[in-house]
Amino acid sequence: MGTAKAALEWHGSTLLRRITGIVGRAVDGPVVVVRAPGQELPGLPEDVELVEDAREGRGPLQGLAAGLAAVRDRAEVAYVASTDVPFLHPAFVRRVLAGLGDDVDVVLPHVGGYPQPLAAAYRVELADVVERLIAEDRMRPAFLFEACRVRRLEAPELLADPALAALDPGLDSVLNVNEPGDYERARAREAPEITVRRFGVLRRVGRGPDPAIVSAATLAEAAAATGLELDEHVVAALNGDQITRDGETPLVAGDTVAFLSADAGG
Repeated sequence: MGTAKAALEWHGSTLLRRITGIVGRAVDGPVVVVRAPGQELPGLPEDVELVEDAREGRGPLQGLAAGLAAVRDRAEVAYVASTDVPFLHPAFVRRVLAGLGDDVDVVLPHVGGYPQPLAAAYRVELADVVERLIAEDRMRPAFLFEACRVRRLEAPELLADPALAALDPGLDSVLNVNEPGDYERARAREAPEITVRRFGVLRRVGRGPDPAIVSAATLAEAAAATGLELDEHVVAALNGDQITRDGETPLVAGDTVAFLSADAGG
């Protein structure tokens, strides 16, 4: 890419901020970012944890080892995502996690004819196996898959999930950006369609119909599309539960945002 993918601009936010937010919506446990030793990262919410690779530049197994070790006492399964998948949808994460059974260690999607090891679910107990492979200098994910029980999910099986089929029918959740041209084409795509509602005094001060369908990849874009600004007077409810005024909160197709007055009696 020629520059750090994590810091690439995405609708006023960054790719890394987007991915952590999307994964966080689909899992119950902590969200952990694995970085190279000393790597600078763009701003992240306070509840996102940072850990470092033991050594830089040794590929995905090194990062997987650090991530699994960071959550092994707090979770049974981890969803692993790369930084460069801007169209990741929570429905995809949930579908992959749902594929795990008692007889499965890894749920590995196969999309576009390729396995997707950085869009997969791993049992955290695999941390020991990963460390052994690293010690043996067997650094390819394929070596891990040979050593554990893998369930492979082809595209038709993934899309058998009605929610995923409706919200990400092209399985763009695994579409990554490796080169500047990839990023430019991805950034040029229209933002996802979001339903926006305004309540109380905001119904009068906003613009356009209510509810409204707008294109927005972040909460700030959704507010701006309806003539609002996120400040101390406005809060948002995402899909009826998450209350926030963080404009970088990522949005995806199918989301509903309700803007409410934060002022007493508003």
